[in-house]
Amino acid sequence: MNDKLVIGVTGGIGSGKSALTREFEKLNVIVVDADVVAREVVAVNSPVLTQVAQQFGADILLSTGELNRAKLREIVFSDEHKKQTLNAIMHPAIRNEMINQLHNAQSPYVILSAALIFENQLDKLTDKVVVVDVPETLQLERASSRDSVEQQQIQAIMASQWTRQRRNEQADYIVPNDGAIALLAEQAKNLNTKFLQLAADKLINVAN
Repeated sequence: MNDKLVIGVTGGIGSGKSALTREFEKLNVIVVDADVVAREVVAVNSPVLTQVAQQFGADILLSTGELNRAKLREIVFSDEHKKQTLNAIMHPAIRNEMINQLHNAQSPYVILSAALIFENQLDKLTDKVVVVDVPETLQLERASSRDSVEQQQIQAIMASQWTRQRRNEQADYIVPNDGAIALLAEQAKNLNTKFLQLAADKLINVAN
């Protein structure tokens, strides 16, 4: 993966991280999404799902053999030890699959999209990180209306993530997303031009 430019994209819940990565996909850039990979590694009959069921009991499986996410969340939500046990199973599997997908991506550069890119030290897999930035009040409003989740739960998720200031301090690029989607598309196009140049420079450096 050393010759492939990897761009991290992150942002707090409700920031519009996925909206930005969709704009990059329109520009034919491959996006490896941590949330999607997390679902893929627990597909029916996968080794990871089998391990999770052995650890937490067969009742975390639906009749279809799929993971009952609501049930699993219920089990680990208020039990820190169980949460750590689940993370010890899931995180290495997710990380390995993300690395595999990044390595096999067929575009000049590839995006790694993850809400907890800094918290889980996934930025070590990237060359640059883009932070999608919105005020906390807008995060709360967007996330609660999008997910039909109580604001208290959204606030708890926000509290578990890095603060807006801390994320922005670590960012290589900050994309404000408190305006129209057209502005987001324009910013994606501008960044794409920069990243294509960075990708070409990296290839030259590796070749030399």
